Amino acid sequence: MHLRIALLVGLVSTTALAETPAPAAPNAPVPPPTQFQPKVEDPMLAPMPPSARQVATWDEALALVKERSTDLDSARAGVERAEGRWRQALAALLPNARFAGGVGYDVLNSSNSVLATSGTVLPPAPSPSGRKPTAPLASAAASLTQAVVDVSAWRGLSSTEAAQHSAEANLQDVRRRLTQGLARALVAVVSAERAAELNRVGLRQALERAALVQRTLELGAATQLDLARTRQDVEVARQSLISGDEQLLRAREALGLALGFDQAVGVASGFNLQGLVAQTQADCAPLKALSERPDLLAASTQLESARESRLQASAGYLPTLGITSSALAYTTEPAVGRVSTWNIAAVLSVPLWEGGLRGGLVRERAGIERQAADTLELTRRNMELEVARTRRDVGVAEALVKTAQAGRSLAEQTDQLTRRSFEIGRSGSLELVQSAAALRQAELALALREFELVQARLDAFLTEARCDW
Repeated sequence: MHLRIALLVGLVSTTALAETPAPAAPNAPVPPPTQFQPKVEDPMLAPMPPSARQVATWDEALALVKERSTDLDSARAGVERAEGRWRQALAALLPNARFAGGVGYDVLNSSNSVLATSGTVLPPAPSPSGRKPTAPLASAAASLTQAVVDVSAWRGLSSTEAAQHSAEANLQDVRRRLTQGLARALVAVVSAERAAELNRVGLRQALERAALVQRTLELGAATQLDLARTRQDVEVARQSLISGDEQLLRAREALGLALGFDQAVGVASGFNLQGLVAQTQADCAPLKALSERPDLLAASTQLESARESRLQASAGYLPTLGITSSALAYTTEPAVGRVSTWNIAAVLSVPLWEGGLRGGLVRERAGIERQAADTLELTRRNMELEVARTRRDVGVAEALVKTAQAGRSLAEQTDQLTRRSFEIGRSGSLELVQSAAALRQAELALALREFELVQARLDAFLTEARCDW
């Protein structure tokens, strides 16, 4: 080792004396030798090109989600569908009026007066008032029905009303999940951008170390093994850069899908990631209780809808009572026409036998109710675990950031000392490569931990929030 140090110092001094001009005066001070500064150029050091489409603010990204998200549009369609089903169920309890009219003509016996509404042939004899039906005959019939007692219809209305509430709660939960997914996608892109930048810094440093060892080899103070180790470290840095660039591209593509595009979307350089938590708090509000979380409400109201649907099927065994009224009018001679009949009737309908259809329907809806109950319980368990985990993740992320900062500081100090020690011949290329790799890992770990902290705070808030945008 001492022989290597002496040789390195001697060669460096000889090179410095050969390149330094002769002093102007005997007593002039000798300038200190300048430190070797390698210059590296590599095509892979060029930064990643930006995406063709970028978002600059949270409001811009959220506006794109509102406009282009298929999940949001599907949830809105679900609410519209539930409203339509409720209106259909309500129709069974409201009056039902019908009108039918037409002109009847008997092709074989043109003198016959035929009711177009029923096909009945009216007698040609005139009525006591002296009027007789015309031929051809124009007729009209009107009917009105109203359910008075129909337990099954009322249960059906309750079921569809609960389903409507479930669809509305599901829409709110979709908004929350879209907000959370968008925030995660933005954090992932910014994190990947930072990782790609650090990978290029790591490659540059690896190339500089390889140039330093190459210079040391030329001076005779290093071996081919030292040069091979540093070049191997360069290739490892290249692999990390290539992998990081691919992760960045995938993160941009995921952000594009979250925003409703079929192409990659990047984040502008001025995007305020640290203020993302405050921006999401402006669009969402914290829950007063965990039982108010939209996904739990959706599952709970869906269970209520299934229960009412089963009761509706069971109520099909009960009789129903309704009122009907109908009127019939047709044209006459010599007057314009007459109303021949108008009746009002109360109808009691008692189901007797349907071939087991009603029993099968009750069993089917009982199974649907059990599935809804299991879904509610699973949703509750997942929510409890998710809330506990996100609350814990914030403290874990903060602790990891502190340790990553300390580790990065120590790795940087170790790398600087190792490089100086190598320059004077006290350390070998193995220690130089190891310290460089440790510094790169510490840089990436710190960046990752900082973004994980932002993501943990976002998840902790949105897990217990309600988004009504």
